Amino acid sequence: MSGPALTEAEKAKGARIALGSIGGVVALLTALAGPLVGLVVFLALLGTPLFAIMGGASELAWLTHHDPNHQFLRRIAPEVFSSRFAGSPILTTIPLFTFVGYLMAESKTPERLVRAATAWVGWLPGGLAIVCVVASAVFTLFTGGSGVTIIAVGGLLYPALRQKGYDEKFALGLVTTGGSLGLLLPYALPLLIYAMVTGLDFQLVNKAVVLPGALVLVFFALYAIWYGVRNKLPRADFDAKEALAATWAFKWELGLFVLLVISIKSGMADIDEAAGLVALYTLFIEMYVHKDLSLKKDLVKVAKGSMALAGAVILILAMANALINYVVQEQMPGKVLDALLKVGLDKTWQFLLVMNVFLLVLGMVMDGLSAILVAVPLVLPFAAHFGLGPFHVAMMFVLNLELAFSCPPLGLNLFISSFRFNRPVVSLYRIAMPFVGLLAAALLVIMYVPSISNARVLPDIAEWRAKAEAEKRPPKEAWLLECVQQDRSNPLPCSEEDKKAYPGGQMAAPVDQPKAVVVDAGASDDDDDLAALIGGRPSGGDAGATPGDDSEDDLAALIGGGGKDAGTATPPPKPGGGAETEDDLADLIRGAGREDAGK
Repeated sequence: MSGPALTEAEKAKGARIALGSIGGVVALLTALAGPLVGLVVFLALLGTPLFAIMGGASELAWLTHHDPNHQFLRRIAPEVFSSRFAGSPILTTIPLFTFVGYLMAESKTPERLVRAATAWVGWLPGGLAIVCVVASAVFTLFTGGSGVTIIAVGGLLYPALRQKGYDEKFALGLVTTGGSLGLLLPYALPLLIYAMVTGLDFQLVNKAVVLPGALVLVFFALYAIWYGVRNKLPRADFDAKEALAATWAFKWELGLFVLLVISIKSGMADIDEAAGLVALYTLFIEMYVHKDLSLKKDLVKVAKGSMALAGAVILILAMANALINYVVQEQMPGKVLDALLKVGLDKTWQFLLVMNVFLLVLGMVMDGLSAILVAVPLVLPFAAHFGLGPFHVAMMFVLNLELAFSCPPLGLNLFISSFRFNRPVVSLYRIAMPFVGLLAAALLVIMYVPSISNARVLPDIAEWRAKAEAEKRPPKEAWLLECVQQDRSNPLPCSEEDKKAYPGGQMAAPVDQPKAVVVDAGASDDDDDLAALIGGRPSGGDAGATPGDDSEDDLAALIGGGGKDAGTATPPPKPGGGAETEDDLADLIRGAGREDAGK
């Protein structure tokens, strides 16, 4: 169902608002950061391809560098071709998951998903709205894109919501914002990108996201229930037979997720290999089990569309990485941190507010995956300074993307929904705000209750600590999971307790314990005499004696093991008389003394 066509007046009003917003943003950034930044932002807001914006910004940054030795275009390449980026399995995973999403969007998977969700939760107050929440989240998880979800699931459920008596504003706001709900669920593509950039174990990230993702879905479900009760919307009776039948019809799609989890958890496949298995499985079930797609008619179209999108995403990621190369080289995060501290932003809660506003704005003007690549290197040094946990930061990053996609005036979901349902994008601003408020409330809870993000990885941290304790070494692996590190190759303690126990990240020096001492007067005297001789003092404790030639005899006696008394005794006569020779010195070093010392 689509709305009435836009009038010329509505189009003109929308154009004026858009141009005014663009002009204001460009003028502000030009005044704050200079004409080059203003030019780049102006081109971005006019619709210049994002990869061109990032690549061009990288080139301009290096060509206008203050040091002539850095004014080369080749400076954009090192990070793009580094093993951390070019060798990452995530780059293979992106096109494979994109292909899976296109296959499911072109098939009848959305209908089967909606039927199963309706059978299980449709009987609740506001049940069809909860169906929309669940179906949108699951489909976004499968496809990796909120826009595809709005077009496929939203296009299916919006007419159903209107038919069941839901208000137009509520229905439009729900399908518009529901498209991004699956981004904060296990195995979602933004989480994989975040893990790639930060070096976190993506399996641990998938564990940590369960509670934050569930929190967001619960907020939306409770709002749907409240709306259903307040408006006394009709409720369907629960039908166990239909629920089982709908689930059985959806079993093959459920098998996709089961295959993904088992293949990774069992160690049978890495993430890129698992993505290949999932893509092959999806192709098989859609073409040979459900027979929704034709190998001859649909495969080429699906492959072409998905690879074009995946190629664009990878190109954007590469150019974003090139831009970050400049940011890191110039140590911009450190400079910004110093500036913030100078103006008094030295509290954790203050930094969290500033960080989330920054991520929100960035998420509105930039593709979500690119925003992660650009923002993570900027934000992590601050997070390390304030002692934030890596999973806590990850959840805030991704939830900010969900919020930015739906937030006026530049949220991507607003424009997709405007196109799909033929509504002026300006008219969606107020409609989306209640749901944006739900996402903002969830973000505040996750922001100030870090335990929600860390709870499921605490057993892993405890396991690493126990292992380190058994091996008598610092728990560096646990520190990597407890707080963001400035240098991941040299983790430092996070808590005050660990800082005291492991100063500088190393084992504390053991406290000397008193030991039983065997008194060896001769050895002690020998040490004293040797120290005295080296210092130019007389040996034998005779402070009043004048150092002379006998010091050499004392040294020889000490080397030979004669000790203090040997320095006072008359040395045995040497055959033939005369001065000591090199042979004598060798004998002394071997402990033999003079040739006739043993006689």
